[in-house]
Amino acid sequence: LIILSKISKVVIGCSDPFKEVNGKGIEKLKANGCEIVLGVLEEEAKELNKRFFTFHLKKRPYIILKWAQSLNGFIAPLKSKRSAKEPFWLSSDTSKIHSHLWRSQEQSILVGVQTVIDDNPKLTNRKIKGSSPLRIIVDLKCRIPKNSIMLKDDNPTLVFSSKKEVSNKEVIITDLKNILPKIMSVLHKKNIQSLIVEGGTKTIQHFIDNNLWDEARTIISPKEIINGIKSPILIGKVKSRLQIEKDVLQISTPFPKKGF
Repeated sequence: LIILSKISKVVIGCSDPFKEVNGKGIEKLKANGCEIVLGVLEEEAKELNKRFFTFHLKKRPYIILKWAQSLNGFIAPLKSKRSAKEPFWLSSDTSKIHSHLWRSQEQSILVGVQTVIDDNPKLTNRKIKGSSPLRIIVDLKCRIPKNSIMLKDDNPTLVFSSKKEVSNKEVIITDLKNILPKIMSVLHKKNIQSLIVEGGTKTIQHFIDNNLWDEARTIISPKEIINGIKSPILIGKVKSRLQIEKDVLQISTPFPKKGF
């Protein structure tokens, strides 16, 4: 262990957006004779701390939209073509492992009630070592089936609803008006710094149309679907494309704006 008795220069990527500490450390270093170099690799520093920065600057979690789609742009067959209430899989087994890895890395995951009705998902991390995110269901008309897995198991689940019909889960009473700002406010108060938005096209598109997203992860399968449910319409900057077996993982971000 080497203890430095005097540090002459400190290189800092960017200042801390958390108002309780912003600038205080820099001032202490300056008071003790240190030269401060600010803004070195600033964009890389912001990328590394994007969840923390988004949480404190925008007062909401860092939002990741995630869906799988067919090569011709559908997320699932029409409901009349489906025979079972379980998830319809387009992506490969390796892509599924990526999805579970992401669940272990983020603090919460959200779906609309229609996904619960159609797929009866678990939304837990089961394929790799790590924790599961807080599950969030938007069910404003109290349509969630009482035998849903997400209501019957012991994993933490938060339900946004117009009335408290679910007894064993935390329920936030709200209505359709300003539902997304309400969700953002509740998650901010709960210190939730990241959110994966899954579910159907309607739920994901609602976030897109309200400019509430920071990153989109689209798994594009080589499979094709005839007369299916269209995938969300997203306009953004393609940041990267990664081949995962026969699938392609496309990462997109909003076009840059002034400021963070």
